[in-house]
This record gives sequence, C-alpha cells and structure tokens, in this order.
Amino acid sequence: MDEQHRAQEPQSWGPRNSQGSAPPQGPPPNSPYQGETPPRPKKRHRVFLWLFLAVQILFLIWVITGAASGSGTPEECQGRTGDALKLCEDASDVGTTIGVGLIIGLWAAVDVILGFSYVVYRLASRRT
Repeated sequence: MDEQHRAQEPQSWGPRNSQGSAPPQGPPPNSPYQGETPPRPKKRHRVFLWLFLAVQILFLIWVITGAASGSGTPEECQGRTGDALKLCEDASDVGTTIGVGLIIGLWAAVDVILGFSYVVYRLASRRT
C-alpha cells in the first residue's frame, strides 16, 4: 500500500494542531514553569453536592416526622365514641395527608430551583 494513502493512526486523544499531530507534552514554551512541573490543579470542592444532600435529608426528616405526627388518636378526639370518634380520626388523617403532600410538593419545587441554579452556575463557570 502506498504511504501517502495510508491512514495515520491517532497518536493521542488530545486536540490536534494544524499539521494533524498531537500537541507537544509538557509546559508551553513561554510558561513560567520551565524545567519544573506545573502545580496540580486545585481539588474541586463539591459544595453544591453537599448542600443538595443536606436539603434532601432535611426534607426526608420533615416528611417522616409529619407522617408520624398523625398516628394514634388525636387529643381533639379524646372522649368521643362510635361514629364521632371515627369521623374525628378520619379528619385528622386527611389533614396529615394534606400536610405531608404539601411538604412533598415544596420538596419538589426546591429541587427544581436547586437544579436550575446548578445549571446556571455550571454555565457561568464554564471555561471557554
């Protein structure tokens, strides 16, 4: 096979310069790091991840305590019997369900807001 028509194997996965070869390794020629290794890039602190997880744990605790508060016979239903007791307990259960549902709805809204703010942060801090 003719050498001019043979496809070249890629040298590396890095960006290519205009001649089609891999860029030179090491610091650039005008770099202040001539003869020494450049400093390691700073380790990224994942503050947003920990904030997101903290919010999730707080909402989870809030939902569990809200659902647990509806167990048992409420104080308002003490002394009632029969249908009146059943109606009072059912009304309390409905109120607990509505409360937990509102907490879950707020949780979802906060997650959407956190998600959008993360996307905006990533787009703003993106290197071009």
